Amino acid sequence: MPRQADPVVETPAGAVRGLLDGSGERYRALPYAAPPTGAGRFAPPAPHPGWSGIRDGRRPSPTAPQPARDFGRLDMTPYFGPGWVPGEEYLSVDVHTPAADGARRPVMVFVHGGGFVSGSNRAALYGGSAFARDGVVLVTVNYRLGIPGFLDLAGAPPNRGLLDVLAALGWVHDTIATFGGDPGNVTVFGQSAGATLIGALLATPQAGGLFRRAIIQSGSGTGAFTPEQAQRVTATAAAALGIEATAEAFAPIPDERFLAILPALTGLDLRTDTATDPLAGFSPFSLVLPVQPADALAEGPARDVDLLIGTTTEEGRLYLVPHGALESTTQADLLALATRLHTDPHTALTAQRAAQPDRTPGDLRSALLGQALFEAGTTRMAQAHARLSGGRTHLYSFGYRSTALGGRLGAAHTVELPFVFDNADQPWLHADTRLLGPDPAPAGLAAQVHGAWVAFAATGDPGWATYHPQRPVVETLGG
Repeated sequence: MPRQADPVVETPAGAVRGLLDGSGERYRALPYAAPPTGAGRFAPPAPHPGWSGIRDGRRPSPTAPQPARDFGRLDMTPYFGPGWVPGEEYLSVDVHTPAADGARRPVMVFVHGGGFVSGSNRAALYGGSAFARDGVVLVTVNYRLGIPGFLDLAGAPPNRGLLDVLAALGWVHDTIATFGGDPGNVTVFGQSAGATLIGALLATPQAGGLFRRAIIQSGSGTGAFTPEQAQRVTATAAAALGIEATAEAFAPIPDERFLAILPALTGLDLRTDTATDPLAGFSPFSLVLPVQPADALAEGPARDVDLLIGTTTEEGRLYLVPHGALESTTQADLLALATRLHTDPHTALTAQRAAQPDRTPGDLRSALLGQALFEAGTTRMAQAHARLSGGRTHLYSFGYRSTALGGRLGAAHTVELPFVFDNADQPWLHADTRLLGPDPAPAGLAAQVHGAWVAFAATGDPGWATYHPQRPVVETLGG
């Protein structure tokens, strides 16, 4: 008997109508918390009151307030999505399932990146068709960004965007069985800022029991701001708005004003006597924690969670190539970056030059960025998790080089995503100014990478040996 074209599911919050597609059923804009408006933007996520009648789950939700992003000659629309689509009810998830039939399938919950200031689950890269096709229930999450999500304010809980992700995982735990998923077999995964949030979940006691496995793609276990660093951002934001640095003072300010002052916050010098800038000035927002997640795993559920973690081999090129900065980098640029990132910049530069003696200043700048933003924190997180969990850590390195921008983009930050979501053959990814460049994706690479992620979610084994500091097995993907 064929399934109805517009399936209706009864959830604990109310009935919702979805859409049938070639890979299964899709339900969009499902709220996991009440709309964050006014003072509520600076409060913990509140329970959603539910609804009567049948909710239309066939249309996408609004998105969190966010600025437009410019990556020079590279079209990053598939990554950032439509930008800010105004509307109150953006604390929501999309669900793509083979069928809302009561079966117990593996669940994967994706947390998007975007530097803690942008992105949404409406981005084209995060389509769930391949996961549903392969028997996985995919959930993609929106969360608060920028000032409402991460500015550290007196009178407000810190890391509100992280609290949103926790609330979404609570929703998954309570609701996903309705959509054919197994609440006891949840894998949370994310990329960039989303991956850094997942690293924090591993060290968060309240996350215990909400997921069984985690995948950290190009994040960092050492990407959090110290409270002192965060207060520099807060003081600058309050001064730009002409108000006190309290949640009460920020509550009546409209989101448009928050977005308008973001340029004044970008590029702040966050170096202190005890910490360098973990984000190299690229974002004024991150988690705010007294201890980095990689050093606090024993406080959370990490011991009982399988972890798949890795980076691309040329992460830093995304931040240089699209703007022509790879070619224009000078020795002064190199020293300035090393000074921002390291307490001993000259030693750091000497080591980088020794490791890559024939590389251009731009190549060395890219390597410095990749190491500081992603690779060092990934290694530290992998080592800490391996020691704590005893054989439940898998490490990868993604090396396929995009042919975008004359072949210069390479294995940059974000290039692995089309292979994880198995949509690398889509035409909107292929042209000189698009993420994967004019060349077709290598045959079989998307099946390999996507298959490893699905296998890990189902069993905890992506298909290669576990990592340990004394046995540092790293699987090369696409290299």
